[in-house]
Amino acid sequence: MPAPDRSPSVSVPDATIRDPRQRRAILIAVCIALMAVIASVSGLNVAQPQIAVAFDASQSTVLWMINIYTLSLAALLLPLGALGDRVGRKPILLAGLALFGVASAAAGLATSSEMMIAARLLAGVGAAMIMPVTLAVITSTFPDGERSKAIGVWTGVAGGGGILGMYLSAVLVDWANWRWLFLLPVVLVAAATVAALRAVPNSRERSQHGFDLVGSLTSVIAVVALIYVLHEGPVHGWTAPVTLASLLVGVVAALGFVAWELRRVAPLLDVRLFRDRRLASGSLALLALFGVQAGIFVVLFPYFQAVLGWSGLRSTLALMPMAAMMMLASGLAPRVAARAGARATMAAGILLGGTGLALMAALVSVDGGYLTILPGMLAMGLGMGLTQTPSTEAITSALPRERQGVASALNDVTREFGTALGVALLGAVLTAGYRDAITPRLATVPTDTADTAREGIANAIDTADTAGAQAPALIRAAQESFVDGWRQAMWAGVAVMTILFVYVLARGPRRTMPTTPATPSHSTSDAIAA
Repeated sequence: MPAPDRSPSVSVPDATIRDPRQRRAILIAVCIALMAVIASVSGLNVAQPQIAVAFDASQSTVLWMINIYTLSLAALLLPLGALGDRVGRKPILLAGLALFGVASAAAGLATSSEMMIAARLLAGVGAAMIMPVTLAVITSTFPDGERSKAIGVWTGVAGGGGILGMYLSAVLVDWANWRWLFLLPVVLVAAATVAALRAVPNSRERSQHGFDLVGSLTSVIAVVALIYVLHEGPVHGWTAPVTLASLLVGVVAALGFVAWELRRVAPLLDVRLFRDRRLASGSLALLALFGVQAGIFVVLFPYFQAVLGWSGLRSTLALMPMAAMMMLASGLAPRVAARAGARATMAAGILLGGTGLALMAALVSVDGGYLTILPGMLAMGLGMGLTQTPSTEAITSALPRERQGVASALNDVTREFGTALGVALLGAVLTAGYRDAITPRLATVPTDTADTAREGIANAIDTADTAGAQAPALIRAAQESFVDGWRQAMWAGVAVMTILFVYVLARGPRRTMPTTPATPSHSTSDAIAA
């Protein structure tokens, strides 16, 4: 196999949009499209009980309805992001919006579990067409001085939009029924389509080499297998045959992907680029941040509902201050980075996020309620917002403008992996901490009731009626044990953030992050005005 081509590059037409009004219209269009995708990641979580009853579905089936969307989205981000670079970003965006809208409507009209799963699978495919293009459009059309601000808005929507989408979904479920929660993505898709047709320009790469089909297939296999392990490992057991087999397939496919890309003249993703501290530090930061954020949500909802006794809608509303702080900080991050530098901004955000986790671990209690965790939530939201924007820009600036679909897809895959990893690992820490804490408190409880209570706080509260006079003591023991597990999960998150803080200080992006010249060695590009 020939070595990668390092021949002189060819200059590329400038696709930058100079009109600030058109740039604002572009930003609004892609952020509405992004909101539709992000809201659908978490929206179905609020309707699990209703969907289980409607379809007479098991909890495992309901979880597949939720996870199949994330799985197909994460698996196809890289190849579809690269396809958008070649075919044209605007056509891929519009096609993705159409598929996503139809699939969301089909999910809302589903009459069986199989139809719901199929609709969610197709919605994930549409989302994988939309998500990388939204960021690629920004990085390929905004001038250098405005790009970081636009990325700040994008990261704010990506970070806080999921919480806002979850809240709006909860409102629809509580006021109507679960089918209405699919109205939100359909409305957002319609608005994004109109805005994209009017404002978003088209840009594409014209490559001299064929599409990397082998790299695409191996990346899909690797992502599907590894995320399956993270999703299903806690359910089936980390040493179960299906878990180990999936891990083996994922590792072999990932190694095969790297080996193929190293030998490919025009790779889907040039893995050598990870030597660049921008790409490496930005990817690692987002992986850890989204892992910790997802792990926090695993802890927060049971705390609100099982410890404080709140409804799902009130629990989601309680997350709004954190989401608002995250979105505000994402918008401010470009200004901070311009003055202090990307590395210092990322490090400060990570430090704030770690401090927030430590505050939640130190102050949380059964009787203290919401106010004991609010300071930590606000610090965590501020820290994540400050870190996400320079981390995202670090990734996109490491690849040339004509490969921004791939850069955006890599950014999104990192977020999805981080989310799955955080849920699996911090969720496992919480579960183990809860079980260890509640076991000695169940000495006087009947054996059957004690066994059920060990499975989780929701199980303990549900079975408390069978404990007779000991029911109040059992509920209190479950709540206190959950708080003990909470503390262990939060301290585990602090350890992750500490390691990340040290790494970013040592290997973070330099003070300035110049955009890599848009001069790929293996292609020329077209910039096509809409």
